[in-house]
Amino acid sequence: MTTGIVPTGLDEHRERNTEGSAVQALKGRIAESGVECVYYQVVTLTGRVVGKVAPATQLVRNVEGGVQLHPALLTDARVDRAGTMLGAGPEAAECTAMPDLDSFGVLPWDTRTAFFFCDLYESGHRPEGIAGRPLTADVRANLRRVHSGFTARTGLELRSGLELETTWLVPGLETAGHEDPVSTIYHVEHMERYRSVYQKVISYGQALGFEMTEGNCDDPGQLELNWMFDHADRTADRLVVHRQICRQVARETGAAVSFMPKRATDRLGNGCHHNISLWRGERNVLVDPGLSELHLTETGRHALGGILSHTAAAAAVMGPTVNSYKRFTDEGHFAPLRVNWGMDNKTCAVRVPAIGRLEFKLPDAMVNPYLSHAVLIAAIEDGLANRTDPGPPEGVGSGEPAGRFTPLPRTLGEALEAFARDRVVAGALGPELTRLYTDLKAEEWERFCCSVTDWEHAMYGRGGC
Repeated sequence: MTTGIVPTGLDEHRERNTEGSAVQALKGRIAESGVECVYYQVVTLTGRVVGKVAPATQLVRNVEGGVQLHPALLTDARVDRAGTMLGAGPEAAECTAMPDLDSFGVLPWDTRTAFFFCDLYESGHRPEGIAGRPLTADVRANLRRVHSGFTARTGLELRSGLELETTWLVPGLETAGHEDPVSTIYHVEHMERYRSVYQKVISYGQALGFEMTEGNCDDPGQLELNWMFDHADRTADRLVVHRQICRQVARETGAAVSFMPKRATDRLGNGCHHNISLWRGERNVLVDPGLSELHLTETGRHALGGILSHTAAAAAVMGPTVNSYKRFTDEGHFAPLRVNWGMDNKTCAVRVPAIGRLEFKLPDAMVNPYLSHAVLIAAIEDGLANRTDPGPPEGVGSGEPAGRFTPLPRTLGEALEAFARDRVVAGALGPELTRLYTDLKAEEWERFCCSVTDWEHAMYGRGGC
């Protein structure tokens, strides 16, 4: 009997990428579009897109062998206050980024350039047992593993649609809308002021395969342009691409675009509501035509209970910045103030419309969608396994306190403490990714706590106590 060598994850990915018809199809698309350069990109823990660019003439070489990247990129090459690089020092071995051929796209604003999302593996030159393993800090691959495991255990698939809010600062419109005596929410005249922006965003999204749906304005300069829901893995990719589209439109129009969760105390925050549903095949298991009052099946109630049980711990992922927690204030308007749920109640952490979905309102515009979806899947599975009761919905505008679940953290520091205590939420990321994310965000919180802010100058800096 002959004992063969067990192929690594890197080996298996290379084998998939070298399948003849797939490579030939890619060559055809590249030739048809006139592509000259290709981005090989990955997403960091903070949601930034990093990678390398290569001439299209190197396609076969890079599809078969990948490109080499330093793992410190996954923590944005940040260093702590002692000067130590987080995650991986300069002496660490490079990792191999293998393109996901299904993610190939051509930039509509310059069809000479295309892109792939990549999966990350330990280099094949590492010691046996390590070489070729999936890199645990790869957030995109982690979501795929979490989602496929959930489907294998439950037979269910998570589908999601995201509502990303962005603030646009267009030259000549810096104060447009701020002087209006009434709200600019859904105001068509205000949308007209930003027509040059939304037309390009919609056009580029459609060119990249997004089924763009509807959009609106909220606060002055704030736009929300949505696309159709899909399998959660694809939705996460599309959020990252949508933010890239927004940055490109900003460059073309001379505008600035901001995903900052809360730009001003008296203005609406930039959220990224996650609208989620659970599917078995082509059936949405949250829907039962016989239900009228709660609009949720038993499965839906348990999924909702799981989400609410872990919302406080998930806040560190859903609100990943120091600024994120400025949304959860009395000035937040449509942002959640408590861990609760309601029937079509926009003040709640989870809103349940009457159409078979849950709208989770905690995430903001700077969320990493691969992490947020992984955490949601883990929370939902825990709710299903424990048949968690979400309790009664909060009445519209009742203002009743909701003490059933752990309250929302008030700062990133509190959120990180809650995150560390919750095995379900941390388990969605795994030990290594959890450690990296916690170190990265703890360093961010510490730097903020040591920084002198404008508020302190205004409060204490004018000559006395």
